Amino acid sequence: MDLFDKLFSGGFTLKKFLAPFVSFQWRDVLDILVLALLFFALYRFVRDRRAGKLLKGLLVMVAIYGISVLLDLSALRYLVGGFFGYGLIILAIVFQPELRSLMERIGSVPSLHGLKNIGSEQKKMTLSPAGVDAVVAAVKDMSFTKTGALIVIERTTRIGEYIKTGTTLNAELTPELLRAVFVDKAPLHDGAVVVRDGRIYAAGCYLPLSEHTDIFKGLGTRHRAAIGLSEQSDSVVVVVSEETGTISVAYKGELFREFTSVTLRRRLFELLNRSEDSEA
Repeated sequence: MDLFDKLFSGGFTLKKFLAPFVSFQWRDVLDILVLALLFFALYRFVRDRRAGKLLKGLLVMVAIYGISVLLDLSALRYLVGGFFGYGLIILAIVFQPELRSLMERIGSVPSLHGLKNIGSEQKKMTLSPAGVDAVVAAVKDMSFTKTGALIVIERTTRIGEYIKTGTTLNAELTPELLRAVFVDKAPLHDGAVVVRDGRIYAAGCYLPLSEHTDIFKGLGTRHRAAIGLSEQSDSVVVVVSEETGTISVAYKGELFREFTSVTLRRRLFELLNRSEDSEA
């Protein structure tokens, strides 16, 4: 009788239960940890999105299918089985925005960006301090005059498909030019300005509206567009309300409101100097 039989001779059930753990190796532990992290990341990703509710519905369908198999309900099993037969196609269509956002997040993992900056000792800001000051100065003035504005500061996720909806400027980032773009009746004032590589790259751009149903009803189209783009990219979006002059910032699907010029400058420095490691 080997050592294992001597230790667990009390019963075959206990031996059968513990047998897989006897040959455990470090690869198995790593496998479990990586899988757990993936499930946890997926849970965090869908928790506050429309996909969360859809996944709950999918789990209900799985439960119904399990019951139909256990009770041998052939008609129900056939119908639900047909649904799962086309499940991947249905999920790809229904979850298209969420899957796209997920792939963009995966493409922005710290290790991939770190390969480009090997040997650099400092993190490079998306926008220079002078650029931040230009945005803050323009936003401060537009808040005072209640001039509606929507300013997108592009980070690692390129938003070329939305830039194409506007007019390319590729001009120097100055408070005067930002204010001029958003003057009422100006040709490009209804769209968004996109700041790329420290320059006003485009204006009059149309952004995707957020589909969240729990957004405060008092928020207008600009705020919904800011939230919508921040859900699909890591851009920082600054909004000035045309009705109240309130300054808001949208980032990662969340809207932060009631900024002053001082707090806005501090917040922009925090977000634009934030590494991907600190966002995970």
